[in-house]
Amino acid sequence: MTSVRDGLVTRSPRRFAADPSRVVTQLFVPGQEGFEYQESRAGAVLARILALDEDDARSALDDVVTRFDGRHRDLVGTFRRHARELSDRLDPDRELSEVRMLLLGATFTNEYAIEGAALCNPSMVAHPDQAETVAGGLRFVMSVRGIGEGHRSSIGFRTGIIDASGNPTVDDRSRFATAGAAASTLLDAAVFRNELARLDDAGEATGYVLDGLGDRFSHAELDRRLAELETHLSTRGRAGETISAIRAIAKRTYAVEFSDNIPLSERVLWPSMDAEQAGMEDARFVRFTDDDGSVRWCATYTAYSGSHISQQLLQTTDFRSFTSTPIVGSAAANKGLALFPRRIRGRFAALSRADRESNAIAYSDHLSVWPNAVPIQRPTRPWETLQLGNCGAPIETDAGWLVLTHGVGPMRTYRIGAVLLDLDDPTRIVGRLRQPLLSPAADEQDGYVPNVVYSCGALVHADTLVLPYGIGDAAIGIATVPLSGLLAALGD
Repeated sequence: MTSVRDGLVTRSPRRFAADPSRVVTQLFVPGQEGFEYQESRAGAVLARILALDEDDARSALDDVVTRFDGRHRDLVGTFRRHARELSDRLDPDRELSEVRMLLLGATFTNEYAIEGAALCNPSMVAHPDQAETVAGGLRFVMSVRGIGEGHRSSIGFRTGIIDASGNPTVDDRSRFATAGAAASTLLDAAVFRNELARLDDAGEATGYVLDGLGDRFSHAELDRRLAELETHLSTRGRAGETISAIRAIAKRTYAVEFSDNIPLSERVLWPSMDAEQAGMEDARFVRFTDDDGSVRWCATYTAYSGSHISQQLLQTTDFRSFTSTPIVGSAAANKGLALFPRRIRGRFAALSRADRESNAIAYSDHLSVWPNAVPIQRPTRPWETLQLGNCGAPIETDAGWLVLTHGVGPMRTYRIGAVLLDLDDPTRIVGRLRQPLLSPAADEQDGYVPNVVYSCGALVHADTLVLPYGIGDAAIGIATVPLSGLLAALGD
């Protein structure tokens, strides 16, 4: 297979398709699959497991382990953990054998194919560990969006190398997929104050709760403060509604941890709260360097509950430990916030598409609070008449901020374009492509969502723009573009 050249763009012949064998385990509760309005059938199922004789239980467990053990890193450990979820239904005076407990856990477990439907929306950043990288090369992390049954999305990862000539290769991934363990983490008072103000719920009950806490506080500290407020509901109007709103915001902050022995390409960020139960979409990663020289990796993503969208901020320093926190403010009211990789004149900056169709610039003193945005680019070309947006974080070059854009035009076709923004004042466009950089080729029109090429973030190395892009939301391709040639075209 050979690369394909289309103007400035060279498409790699290698594509990465959705793989239905990529599965994670879930707790399965019969009667609570989401479409039945009835009590759980767990009690009846449990009684059937307990009624089996020991030989039948052993035979059934052996069958499950034989068929599924090679598909998961710690299948037996999963069965034990899921069996413990049923401990409140078990007679404490009845001792169950290890075999029966594991069969019980297996009965309340199912697989979910994280890429069963589609693979798309890649974002590429420099890897935090560059040790033993080939001379002149750069190791990268590529995040991907896997879509499975019911259109539920999760975030996965691939790794690879861009060599000294700008040619990318992607490593073989782990044969397993493992979801991280969610845990609590500190909450941010600024997020609560801004979101409650947006909800028109910044009254005395809000002040009572938050004024008694610091800028950052734990879930336990918040719970104690809310419990105190609940004892005084009669003297504070709307306090009950405020308590509910505060608890809903608190649920949107959590941490995720992975064990050291789980390779990065095996790690899956799986929906962990109600606001994202229908999916974690369009993660736009950026390597962010603060004014003090500290480095972290941040990603904005869309949380989808099944009926509402909101934006979340992922942060990590090692791609092993993550935090997810709400992003609030009118500039974050829609999909597609993308962070600049550093502060500009002492403030955080981001691309926004708050009006759903134009590219805008937002500034903030807080990574999670984006109060307003200034439009800088509106749809004008035929291929972007429906809407504009960004394709990931801006890339700093000597000539300006390189921003890859997406435009949507006739037949809801998505194409990728580019603009160049002033380094000191990114509200000022200093160059733009009049025609798309990348459009769906003849063999890229079909897919889960037809007529789409789309990216959530590219990377520059060795004077080459390396652009991973989704193809019809069904596969991922990688294109390369000479940076010098692209910058020259932007200046025409």
